Amino acid sequence: MRMAFQPSPNFNARRHPVDMLVLHYTGMESAEAAIARLKDPAADVSAHYVVREDGVVVQMVSEADRAWHAGVSAWQGDDDLNSRSIGIEIVNGGHDVPLGDGSLPPFPTVQIAAVVSLCGAILVRHPIPMTRIVGHSDIAPARKRDPGEHFPWAILADAGIGIWPPAKASGGGQTLIGRGLNRGDQGTPVETLQSQLSKIGYNLDKTGTYDEQTDSCVLAFQRRWLPERLTGQADLSTLVRIAQIETAFMAESP
Repeated sequence: MRMAFQPSPNFNARRHPVDMLVLHYTGMESAEAAIARLKDPAADVSAHYVVREDGVVVQMVSEADRAWHAGVSAWQGDDDLNSRSIGIEIVNGGHDVPLGDGSLPPFPTVQIAAVVSLCGAILVRHPIPMTRIVGHSDIAPARKRDPGEHFPWAILADAGIGIWPPAKASGGGQTLIGRGLNRGDQGTPVETLQSQLSKIGYNLDKTGTYDEQTDSCVLAFQRRWLPERLTGQADLSTLVRIAQIETAFMAESP
């Protein structure tokens, strides 16, 4: 793993031990622009690491310190995720700087290899559960989309980083019929959906109403685990996948 160091002044003391890993994309025109912003005291943002497109890993904040990358966010009942996590920014324009045809820019193979190596080294140093390796969109679903539906989570999972159940994984014993669930639906099925998403880690209230918050969490779930369906609608395929992920997460719990 090729390393470089560009210290950022934007950090402070942790309030909790490290038990999370949060992945982002930079969403900017270049690595240089992203690093400059993460070093700017006026920006009030930073990350522990930036992974360039050429695979060079730039360390900006010590893992012992609290970088400012997660913002207002929550996961599995915890907040102040900056204090609990290590943040990795992956250089990629994402939704903010798409390709000329409007598609999302790919992550180069050498860059993903570096992400895998970096994450693997972090997991050796810190006791981070597989269920707490997340994307920014998981922990802040109403306002963030990174690292994007084009990020290859399955490749990381194959390397022992995070969770990606096989295609034929159990659906949690559910027998599903009908159209699934939509915005505005109410009742026990919606409350069950909200409970499942909460058990995975998403921060939402169990209201029994398929509201805007539920829609945001379903869309974030799809972006992570069902990227071919970015609708915010809990159709049958999405409900089956949610049950699979819930089952996988429960199997990882102590």
